[in-house]
Amino acid sequence: MSGAVVIDAPGEHRLVPHEPREPGPGEALVRVHAAGICGSDREVYQGNRPEGYVRYPVTPGHEWSGTVERVGAGVPASLAGRGVVGEGFRNCQVCDRCHAGETTLCTAGYEETGFTRPGAMAPTLTLPARLLHVLPDGADLTAAALLEPAACIAAAALKANARPGERVAVVGTGTLGMFAVQFLRAASPGELLVVGTRGDREALSRQYGATDFRTKDQPLPDDFDVVVETAGSADAARTAAALLRRGGRLVLTGIPAPGADGLDPTDLVVRQLEVHTVFGAPPDAWAHTVRVFAAGLLDPRPLVTHELPLDGFAEAIELVGSGDPKVGKVLLRP
Repeated sequence: MSGAVVIDAPGEHRLVPHEPREPGPGEALVRVHAAGICGSDREVYQGNRPEGYVRYPVTPGHEWSGTVERVGAGVPASLAGRGVVGEGFRNCQVCDRCHAGETTLCTAGYEETGFTRPGAMAPTLTLPARLLHVLPDGADLTAAALLEPAACIAAAALKANARPGERVAVVGTGTLGMFAVQFLRAASPGELLVVGTRGDREALSRQYGATDFRTKDQPLPDDFDVVVETAGSADAARTAAALLRRGGRLVLTGIPAPGADGLDPTDLVVRQLEVHTVFGAPPDAWAHTVRVFAAGLLDPRPLVTHELPLDGFAEAIELVGSGDPKVGKVLLRP
C-alpha cells in the first residue's frame, strides 16, 4: 500500500493510502511509471477549471505512461507486461459522434481521467482497456508520459492537413509548440516558422526542425498556408491568424482565459480563413502519435526538466506556474 494524490477542493490536497482496484470485465490495471503536470492540473488545484469539467475530490493525472499488470475478463492476457499510454476521455461508444470517431464530442457528456475520474497521480490506475495504446517493446516510458499532450497536437496536425512544400508556422514555444514543430516537420514543409515570446527556445525549435524563429515583436510575414496556435492566449490567436495568407488554414489548441477578446470575424470572412479548434485527442490522433513516436520521429525527452515523487505535488504545481524559463515538463514518479 502506498500513497495517491487527492485534491479535495480548490487549494486542498493530501496524500492518501492507495490500494489497486482490481480490473473488472473489459478493464486493465496499469502500474504507473510517470504522470505529467500541465496547466489544466493547476486549474483543478486552484479551482478555476470550468464548471462541469472537474469533480472533487479527484486524483489528478491525465498525462501518464505505465505497464499493464493485470487485465479483467474479456481483455487479451497478452496485454499484461506491455508498456502503454491511455486516452483520457471516457466516451459512451454509442452516440453518433462516438461512431464517427469524434469521441471528444461524445454527446453523453464530459468524463475524463484525472478530472472527473481517478487519474494517474497514484501507484496504479484501473481503466477500460479499450482506451490503451500499446507502446513498442523497450520504449522510453518517461518520454511516453508526454504522449497525451502530443496526441492533442497530433489532432491539430491532422486537422491542419499540411502538405509537402507548404509554408507552415507554429505560434507558441511551450511543450505543445515543440510537439507541433515535430508533427509539422514530418509533413515536409517548404518552410517551418516558430513564433514565440522567448528567444531561448530558438535552439530547441531548430533542433526539432524549424527553419526560422522569431519573437512576436519582430516583423512577421502574412503569407503562410498553415498555422497552428499552441500558446493559449487571445493575443497568440490573433498573431496566428495574421500570419496566414488569404484562404489559409488556422488550428487553435490553446484555451485563453474566459472573456478574452477573440479573432475579428470580419477578418476571418474577408480573408476566407479556414479555422479549426482542438480540445483533447480522439482515437485516430492517439494512434497517429504512437506510430510517430515508435518511428522515432517524435522526441519528448528533451522537454522533461523535473521529476519528483508524488509527495512533491505542491512543488510541482508551483514549478509549472512559476514562469521560470528553465522549467519545462514536470513529471511525478510514483
